[in-house]
Amino acid sequence: MPSTHLSLHYHLVFSTKNREPLLNHENCALIHAYLGGIIRGMNGVAHAVGGVDDHVHLLVGLRATHCLADVMRELKSDSSRWAHEELRLINFAWQEGYGAFTVSAPDLERVRGYVLRQEEHHREKGFQEEYVEMLKRGLVEYDDRYLW
Repeated sequence: MPSTHLSLHYHLVFSTKNREPLLNHENCALIHAYLGGIIRGMNGVAHAVGGVDDHVHLLVGLRATHCLADVMRELKSDSSRWAHEELRLINFAWQEGYGAFTVSAPDLERVRGYVLRQEEHHREKGFQEEYVEMLKRGLVEYDDRYLW
């Protein structure tokens, strides 16, 4: 085959350190926009960014040259620095770990809607319950002792 064709889409989830509710409504919108900008600056596609006061969800398209660990490191470090400097959130930090789940092209719109409706979704379900369901649906092995 003379050229390469990829469909690499990921649903990324990560929380504030200790899941502290540090992102109020105003800061949440700003940090979401900034996270999307980081992805675009890396030549990726930010399909959607959403979340609530203690965690974020991103639906992103990445290139073959992207290394997921590098993308996550850049997202977290750059946005954390920005939150300190621009939003003056002195105690702001992201938790060390993250969840990354592949998304097939036919499911992009469904997952995009889910990411953008996080406030509505979390009126009915907490983050821990949501995340465990994502792990199970993704067939990810995990140990309860190391989730929280």
